[in-house]
Amino acid sequence: MKIVVLKFGGTSVGSISRIKNVARIIISHIKKKYKVIVISSAMSGETNKLVKLTRQISNNFTPSEYDSVVAAGEQISCSLIAGRLNEEGYLSRSWLAWQVPILTAGKYSYSRIVNINKNNITKYLKKGGIPVLAGFQGINSENRITTIGRGGSDASAIMVAKFFKAEKCIIYTDVDGVFSTDPKLAPKAKQIKQISYEEMLEMSSLGAKVMQPHSIQDARLNRVDIEVRSSFNNKPGSLITKKKNISTKNIIRGVSFSKNDSKITLVGVKDRPGVAAAIFEPLYKNSINVDMVVQNISSSKKETDLTFTIKNDDLIKSEKLIKKNKKIKFKKIIIDDKVSKVSIVGVGMITTPGVTFRMFNALAKRNINIQVISTSEIKNISFDR
Repeated sequence: MKIVVLKFGGTSVGSISRIKNVARIIISHIKKKYKVIVISSAMSGETNKLVKLTRQISNNFTPSEYDSVVAAGEQISCSLIAGRLNEEGYLSRSWLAWQVPILTAGKYSYSRIVNINKNNITKYLKKGGIPVLAGFQGINSENRITTIGRGGSDASAIMVAKFFKAEKCIIYTDVDGVFSTDPKLAPKAKQIKQISYEEMLEMSSLGAKVMQPHSIQDARLNRVDIEVRSSFNNKPGSLITKKKNISTKNIIRGVSFSKNDSKITLVGVKDRPGVAAAIFEPLYKNSINVDMVVQNISSSKKETDLTFTIKNDDLIKSEKLIKKNKKIKFKKIIIDDKVSKVSIVGVGMITTPGVTFRMFNALAKRNINIQVISTSEIKNISFDR
């Protein structure tokens, strides 16, 4: 079978008129003789409403029940899409994760898809049906509903494409594709026609909001090509693929930024083997993602200052975990919740000298002070106020 996986984000299914448009897009692929598997997010804003309900009930809502609540939004959008396809004369039905089933492992709210039972969907495709699968969710070994984290519908689509060996995986969203930077802030931003997994992973992890980093990582590990395009027009999208498939080798592929980061500095940490592990273990166990880590050793080599960054949403919890951590000793903790992260990304930087200087020079001309710097083969990052 020639299979295509079509994933529709929350804005694409945000209203009845948009759901009718989604049905037309699906039908256009059917007319091209594809067997179509649809993945849908919840209607825009619905998941936030469900999250708000859990917080009104309890400050410590049971994780398993939390996932059951926030996974409910996809059930509505999938049924509406299937209902419209039936109205248009096509056989279609919605499928929740437990009906497929889509099997996951890991913590609630942070699960990963490990297997998809293909039998039921394959039979339905063979008889001409269009399955509409709920993204963002799965079931674990205890038969409880789990979720894959915000943006998890992208990961659902990528894993469905992998297991069903789809020819295409198309992510429909409210933008034309991947841009060199946010076109809302920089009108001259250019659409990127082709971008490597590595570059897209860096851009998404550093602030680009087109796709979540773990979704790109899943695509990279499973070698699933992704096309990102708008559901609101017919313009060509952006292809995320292997480096060797990319015809252009731009030095810089894009610029990413984020404003929701916090910086924590532990001053005068007693330096000994295992101290870094002792600092970050409680954060890991509480599913707090640490981004940049910079360590400065004192001249006596007995103490170190350690700086790392996290998302603002995790700041209060992180501070509490650090202060009650009896395994580490430090003189003081410095917290800054007003930092921004600016990153330039591109595989061409590996072989091109002077890129870092040009970035720092541009910031200096704007009188922007750099607090922390991190680099890799395809990125340069600075933090500034």
